[in-house]
Amino acid sequence: MEGDRLPLPPSLEERSQRSSISSTGPRTLDVVVYLINETEVRLTVDNLPSATALELHRLVRDALRLPECALEVFSLWLVSPLLELQLKPKHQPYKVCRQWHELLNRFTSGSEYEICEDEPSLQLRRNVFFPKRKELQIQDEGVLQLLYEEAKYNILEGRYPCDLADCEMLGALVCRLSLGPCDPDRHTACFLKEKLDSFLPSHLCRRGHGLLSALWKRGARPPAYEQGLLHAYQMVPEDQACEENAALQIHYHAYLQKCHELPYYGCAFFSGEIDKPVQGILHRGGRKAVSVAISLEGVYIIDSKEKLSVSVSPGQHVLLGLHFQELSWDHTFPSEEEHILWLEFDGENEGTAVNKLLKVYSKQAELMSSLIEYCIELNATVEGAPQEDLDGSPAPPSKPQSPPTRRQPPKLQRQNSVLCSRIQHLSTIDYVDDGKEIRRVKPRRTASFFGRQLSSTPTSYSAVRGSENLEQG
Repeated sequence: MEGDRLPLPPSLEERSQRSSISSTGPRTLDVVVYLINETEVRLTVDNLPSATALELHRLVRDALRLPECALEVFSLWLVSPLLELQLKPKHQPYKVCRQWHELLNRFTSGSEYEICEDEPSLQLRRNVFFPKRKELQIQDEGVLQLLYEEAKYNILEGRYPCDLADCEMLGALVCRLSLGPCDPDRHTACFLKEKLDSFLPSHLCRRGHGLLSALWKRGARPPAYEQGLLHAYQMVPEDQACEENAALQIHYHAYLQKCHELPYYGCAFFSGEIDKPVQGILHRGGRKAVSVAISLEGVYIIDSKEKLSVSVSPGQHVLLGLHFQELSWDHTFPSEEEHILWLEFDGENEGTAVNKLLKVYSKQAELMSSLIEYCIELNATVEGAPQEDLDGSPAPPSKPQSPPTRRQPPKLQRQNSVLCSRIQHLSTIDYVDDGKEIRRVKPRRTASFFGRQLSSTPTSYSAVRGSENLEQG
């Protein structure tokens, strides 16, 4: 939609089948790096088997004519339907591709046929370790557009759970960036309805065929999301004295800033399963599929199949969100096929304070545990170092601060928000004291099964409540 604003040669606009590497001769290979909107960046690389991700990244940056900061903002990823891996600068993508099926066997539960047919593509995506606070310092339009396109993709695909009101606000900014300022004569609700899936998440654009659809046909009116989108589009602020390029930057920043309110913005995503709470007289349980999102701030368990009221947003929602200072974790593998990521946090059971253990079953548990550990170490390093702006200059000195205290985010205004943790939907192991037995007494707050925490000193948790456990960006 916005590809014409990127300084791409005409050949980069052509689409082809997803394949990142092809041979052009005995010594050179063609490499295709995909942007999030499927635009292709074609590179011809000498001695590709020994080329590092950083070297390819520089070639992509030069092809797109992006500034030096793009090397910090973005990373190269290998992505397929079964697995997503952010490459380290020293990784050699060609060699990782050659080992792809081994990685799939190790980290996924795909069938033999799925693994055999799976092929990764090399993509330029946001760097998981790039701090959100630095995004709003970016002024280059090309970098901003790439960040915007990726955030928009994750919203439209439903990867980032989002309340309906926020979907409409973000969709309105997409309208402004792709259609220009709102023209009442041209941009009507009917006009937007024809392209609704370009502005709103896919689950809001589908018209169901089940019970709700049958009820609507009997006289009730289905939700007209295009009306709310149009109203939000009309409310997008415009500065008549501002040139269009400057206006685009303002709207890119506005979109990204709104996405920063989503705690899982910029996360790496993994697949897993958790136990369902036992229900019914037959005590049936089972497991449900979840996404595990991990960022520099914490861990989020997202249910991709649970449906909420259409007044909220019938799509994904957060089951559990924890900052690193609120959890302990560990990775175990009692069997080769049953890797488990354990998350321990504080909660309540029938009004009694208890420690809760959540088991996430996933062959990617090892990757999750390693990323959690690295994020904590990286945060500790950053906190002890002087802050710098994107251009490398020292950031302005901050005002003297009072001794650090644990942040208490304000309670959500929308108590049924998709961002609220729904701990009641989790099947957890509740324990007190030293974990040897389950007793309904107040536990010692320093008791923990796991020694892997934010720091080596005893961590004092506070109860995790659904109305308070929200990253505020």
